[in-house]
Amino acid sequence: MTRRALISVSDKTGIVAFAETLRELGWEIISTGGTKTALDAAGVATIAIDDVTGFPEMMDGRVKTLHPKIHGGLLARRDLDTHVSAMAEHDIFPIDLVVVNLYPFKETILKPDVTYADAVENIDIGGPSMLRSAAKNHASVTVVVDPSDYEGVLSELAETGDTTYESRQKLAAKVFRHTAAYDALIADYFTAQVGVQKPEKLTLTYDLKQPMRYGENPQQDADFYEAIIPTDYSIAQAKQLNGKELSFNNIRDADAAIRIIRDFSAPTVVALKHMNPCGIGSAETIEQAWDYAYASDPVSIFGGIIVLNREVDAATAEKMHAIFLEIIIAPSYSDEALKILTTKKKNLRILQLDFDQQKASELQKEFTGVLGGLLVQNQDTSLELVSDWEIVTKRQPTETEIKALDFAWRSVKYVKSNGIIITNDHQTLGVGPGQTNRVGSVKIAIEQAADRLDGAVLASDAFFPFADNVEEIAKAGIKAIIQPGGSVRDQDAIDEANKNGIAMVFTGARHFRH
Repeated sequence: MTRRALISVSDKTGIVAFAETLRELGWEIISTGGTKTALDAAGVATIAIDDVTGFPEMMDGRVKTLHPKIHGGLLARRDLDTHVSAMAEHDIFPIDLVVVNLYPFKETILKPDVTYADAVENIDIGGPSMLRSAAKNHASVTVVVDPSDYEGVLSELAETGDTTYESRQKLAAKVFRHTAAYDALIADYFTAQVGVQKPEKLTLTYDLKQPMRYGENPQQDADFYEAIIPTDYSIAQAKQLNGKELSFNNIRDADAAIRIIRDFSAPTVVALKHMNPCGIGSAETIEQAWDYAYASDPVSIFGGIIVLNREVDAATAEKMHAIFLEIIIAPSYSDEALKILTTKKKNLRILQLDFDQQKASELQKEFTGVLGGLLVQNQDTSLELVSDWEIVTKRQPTETEIKALDFAWRSVKYVKSNGIIITNDHQTLGVGPGQTNRVGSVKIAIEQAADRLDGAVLASDAFFPFADNVEEIAKAGIKAIIQPGGSVRDQDAIDEANKNGIAMVFTGARHFRH
């Protein structure tokens, strides 16, 4: 008996060559709509879907394959006499190969001028139905949803006249992943359209971006997946201009770095190490900003990740080239700068990123995996304005201190809790990250800032639970503090600040980062 294939694809990549070979192998081809037109134009003989069903395509193509003569041919078990006799009784011809890919829903909703009606019209119904029917009956039916599988299927058909069960099973698994992702994207779109904030089912879908050599440690297997709707301002969308493949830890660090720099509009350089900023500098030029960031902590910056929010010029490139860095990220690089950075630095990872899309990236949710679950939250993108601060001490901060406090408050948001940072108005001086008690973080930051404390200010990501924090700050000679407030012992901290002539500002918002 002549075997039949059904081909109906939106993505016509390679389909003519595939169908030609299929015909040469003796297969009949059922086809629909635009696919049939393309195959007919190429001289590949096809059978129209309405010649099989006895019904014309109708309702602008919405109804064409949803018919027992199609799904019966796909779902019938060849090993059951009742199924075989039902096919014979109802004149249903078995379909042993299905090649289908779906209406371009993703491409449609990514169009800037897409309407709701356009999105709805590009939801495929018949395609997923055929794919699922064929995949369910993979014991007998070969189903192909990915053009990259054409060659392998044809090779098996040419060699033995059929595909192996193992191949059909793998292809069926790919189909179910594909239709699940397709449905998840549609579900996400509709959920957003109707404004549901906390859906009872969370449907997420990601595409494999990069298999990784290993994860956080060599004994951990890992992969990098990108959201099916890409975020333009993300490491997944960065263009790599030089260097080795990014590692698991590189990606996490780089992600942290590009989050930090969103809060700075002046020419700014952020140096990051192990998810914590080790230097932040802002200035009138990107070269000066680099100088400030480097001077913040010339030791920790070694082997660090650098992000700059202006084009990298030759002068800045020369300075960065002089030390060992893992990654440099910027919106652009001058030709001369790129030449400098890549000379004798084949492993230096240089990334170019679209900084114009920063605002849009702030709308993305954060997902954190835990054993057996997933935590979902908005990003911490709030930025408390100077005009909203509450000065709670007798001493008022000076204008210079206010600028420094603003810089410190922007910077401390990304220090791991318990987070303390000491800065002036353009540069970090000491960072105390991730200690199990806040006074420990204060001591680390003060020790790091050392002899640069004249005119410095201190920021804390959360309130001071005890006055001992302010005592340590006073000993160091720091005269201005910014913190959220909100402790039952706030008055103790205020009294200690007043006792030592320290200005203290409450912002009313904390910025924990675990």
